Amino acid sequence: MGLRVVFADDNFLVREGISALLTEADEIDLVETVVDPAGLLRAVAEHRPDAVLTDIRMPPTFTTEGIDAAKQIRAEHPSTGVVVLSQYVEEDYAFDLLSDGVAGLGYLLKERVSQLDELVRALYDVARGRSVLDPRVVEGLLARKAQDARSPLLRLTEREREVLQEMAAGRSNAATSKALYMSERSVEKHIGSLFQKLGLADESDVNRRVMAVLAFLEATGGR
Repeated sequence: MGLRVVFADDNFLVREGISALLTEADEIDLVETVVDPAGLLRAVAEHRPDAVLTDIRMPPTFTTEGIDAAKQIRAEHPSTGVVVLSQYVEEDYAFDLLSDGVAGLGYLLKERVSQLDELVRALYDVARGRSVLDPRVVEGLLARKAQDARSPLLRLTEREREVLQEMAAGRSNAATSKALYMSERSVEKHIGSLFQKLGLADESDVNRRVMAVLAFLEATGGR
């Protein structure tokens, strides 16, 4: 049996398109599609899916309904992971989504959904309690903090910042080494160095890379 998923989006064309895409994946069992937060919460309570994929803007206000629903789902159904989709890079929304914890949550740009393998991997990751952040969102978060003259990010080398960005996007050491064209040993050294410079404690949790970045951002004021 594939990963059981509930999908929410109020836009008919988007909903039908992504639904069709998900049904092409043998690993995904799309149990229901819905059009609003109320329908989403009902479907989750009824089906108890492994993961939820939801638009960030839905009726009635088309602002943060997806984020609010994601937080409620994680609180009431902690075994269900949630990936929130956004049309644009909106750092404030990413902070809002992840402010109470990052486990089992993801934030992706809608442009990623055409990359079916990445979308499926993201759904599996949140279902397993991991976290997923779109690389462009991570880039925006890091760039914003780097503008702060007091930011510890200024102590990082350019290479260390690149490694940190890959870590926050959920990349493994092996994937980071391939993306940045360096050895895994070099990646490990950069990770050790940047953690020391940022003053972050060692993490044994599987989400430590994303958690480390978010803990740093929150500890230094976040926004």
